[in-house]
Formats: sequence, C-alpha cells, structure tokens
Amino acid sequence: MARPSAHHVGITVTNLAETLAFYRDVLDLEIADRFGVGGEAFADAVGVDGASADFAHLEADGTRIELVEYDPEANESPAAELNRPGATHVGLSVDDLDRFASDLPDDVLTISEPRTTESGTKIMFLRDPEGNLIELLEA
Repeated sequence: MARPSAHHVGITVTNLAETLAFYRDVLDLEIADRFGVGGEAFADAVGVDGASADFAHLEADGTRIELVEYDPEANESPAAELNRPGATHVGLSVDDLDRFASDLPDDVLTISEPRTTESGTKIMFLRDPEGNLIELLEA
C-alpha cells in the first residue's frame, strides 16, 4: 500500500462566512478555494443523510486548512479543551509572537499571553469565533 500524504486539516463550523473572515482578516491566511458539495455520494461518504456542505480552503505556508459548514448541522459538541482526549487544534508559526499578539483585535479570545515553555518555544492559544483552538508559536 502507498503511504498517504497530507492534504488538509479540516474544521467543521456553524457559520462559514464569519469564521472564514476571521482566518482571512485576523490570521492573514489566503483563501485558496471555495466550493459546495452535495448529493447522494457525498452524503453516503460522510455518513450524514441528505448532507451537503460549503467549503473554504485557506493556505497557511504549505498547509491547507479546510473550513466546512454542513447542512444539516449536528448537535453542538462540548467546548474544546486541550487536555480532553480527541481535542484538536491548528498550529501556526509566526516570526514575532509578541508583536502578533499585540496586533490582535480586542475581541479575539485568547487563553493566555505569549509564554516561553521549558523547551524554549514561545506559544499562546486563542479561539476562533466558533471556539476552535489555534496555537500560535514562535519556535
């Protein structure tokens, strides 16, 4: 069997327009593609009866981030906590984390200010408009 290669990291959201604006305007990621998918084959593949979805792909220096809004929308999931098994986050590197943090709009929810860990990496976490976790790091 051939070894798979990475294609994207996906995040399911309830409001694609608002979340896309955050990734584009606050994190300065480039929109690579927008499209919709529906039909029986799609619904069967994702295991959701009658599913359709709107997608946006963003480029993050060689990593593609996929935002997807499904119809029908499922019930809400519990808040993402980093220490919860199955928790996910997107990690993005910046050259100067202190400056990036100081330039964030006031309404962006951050977990903490930039902190330098034992490994010497400076990190901080924030949440997108839907509560998804984003790690920003300066290695």
